[in-house]
Amino acid sequence: MDNHSGKLGEQYVADELEKRGCRILCRNYRSRFGEIDIIAQNGSFLIFVEVKTRGKRCVGVPQEAVSASKQRKIISTALQFLSQNETYLQPRFDVAVVRTAGEGAAFSLEYIENAFEAQGRFA
Repeated sequence: MDNHSGKLGEQYVADELEKRGCRILCRNYRSRFGEIDIIAQNGSFLIFVEVKTRGKRCVGVPQEAVSASKQRKIISTALQFLSQNETYLQPRFDVAVVRTAGEGAAFSLEYIENAFEAQGRFA
């Protein structure tokens, strides 16, 4: 997957989140630990979203790319974001899997809420 397809996938997910009533707070938030593709909020949650974009011929399950190591980086980056942006909302970690059909056009979205836990790091 090229960077262009990744950006298209992120835009597709951001649009879908807005349709679901979420407000996008930040895209491609970076820290020394890593990057979070999308940070959004709804009535109850501050949502940290990892987007995986894959072509229809890609073998394997894209969410498997969110390894334990990648999860730790996302959690550390989320902690930095929270240290700079006070909120009463409950943090949640989601994974969005976008499959494309040639020319980078998105054709399906699998959205996994609570894809992984921070295991008490926000207590």
